[in-house]
Amino acid sequence: MPRLERLTAAHAPALLAFEQENRAYFAASIPDRGDDYFTHFMARHSALLAEQAAGVCHFHVLADPSGAILGRVNLVDVADGSAELGFRIAESAAGAGLATAAVREICDLAATRYGLTELRAAAALDNTGSRTVLKRTGFTETGSTVLAGRPGLLHTRRLP
Repeated sequence: MPRLERLTAAHAPALLAFEQENRAYFAASIPDRGDDYFTHFMARHSALLAEQAAGVCHFHVLADPSGAILGRVNLVDVADGSAELGFRIAESAAGAGLATAAVREICDLAATRYGLTELRAAAALDNTGSRTVLKRTGFTETGSTVLAGRPGLLHTRRLP
């Protein structure tokens, strides 16, 4: 069974493989990271770990027992008791309920470990998978937005 783990330096090789293998799949529903992301992956990974150490972000991976990365679940822009949620699941693992389970788990961690009281998320209108996960995990639609030129919806969830 996959487990949600806090991002570490040791995840870098598996995380890069996950991002490379799923790049086209992700780009169909969310903005592409761009070539620069992959060219400078190790520097970017180190910068993310520094942000995490400073407490402004909480990065997680969903790893299978072999250590392969099946997804990411991140809390970014942590401030004043809230954060923005972002998540992505590998194409090979999509449709198995992993995103819903991981978002439920991160909501619990956000409240109990990180002391957050609210999460925000955005999803493109045509990203029905992410919108479904947000609805299933207690997020409420709160407005509209534009994501990389595509219409989207904003969502919020109060945490216990």
